[in-house]
Amino acid sequence: MNEKNDGRASFGYREVDAGAKAGLVKGVFDSVAPNYDIMNDLMSAGVHRVWKAALIDRLNPQPGELLLDMAGGTGDIADAFVARADTRPRAGDATPARAVISDINSEMLAAGRARRGAPPRGDRITLLCANAENLPLPASCFDAYAIAFGIRNVTHIEKALEEARRVLKTGGRFCCLEFSHLETEGLQKLYDLYSFNVIPRLGAAVAKDRESYQYLVESIRRFPAQDAFAAMIREAGFARVKYENLSAGIVSIHSGWKI
Repeated sequence: MNEKNDGRASFGYREVDAGAKAGLVKGVFDSVAPNYDIMNDLMSAGVHRVWKAALIDRLNPQPGELLLDMAGGTGDIADAFVARADTRPRAGDATPARAVISDINSEMLAAGRARRGAPPRGDRITLLCANAENLPLPASCFDAYAIAFGIRNVTHIEKALEEARRVLKTGGRFCCLEFSHLETEGLQKLYDLYSFNVIPRLGAAVAKDRESYQYLVESIRRFPAQDAFAAMIREAGFARVKYENLSAGIVSIHSGWKI
């Protein structure tokens, strides 16, 4: 849980008032939005695309489905979801898949809109500026909920998970792609050496913003380990909860079902 019992919350390695965290996170992503996609490629050597493709595989998009891409930023998960659904054998005869990209940060949504331009599927993707903890959406309306590299920035993770379950239909699936804890102590030390020494320097050189990328690597290190986060998903009411490590645990895909 990101919020402490005393009304404090972690913001990287700092402790801040829980009520202030969302604004601080918004400030980070206001700053990184213009360079978000290129920095993802640089920080991960492009591997983030492989991880996101694995997330789409687990979501198993189908024609007619509606996805909520939460903390969706520039919208690559939503774009891939509707594109994959269009490849299904029965796609031509079915209602096409659609997606809602929701993010607390309007700058991220704007960056995605600019990147996306006007593709053929643009009318099937809706943008929504909203907080994952309190969505202005009706209950039981989505077939799938995805959140990629966003849940660790939420102030009250348990509230976001409860909201995810609320907006899913019965039988809907939840998938979360997030940085995690590596499978061995030696690998974790090597990854920490890279992330704390290289990523902030990349941020300074490319995005002219070392501080935001320092926060991002600290937030990765503060995020709960796989079993602890899986327990939080179960506590929110999801069934058949499991996780899968990718790249030796640099990231994990957590999944569950609303039954």
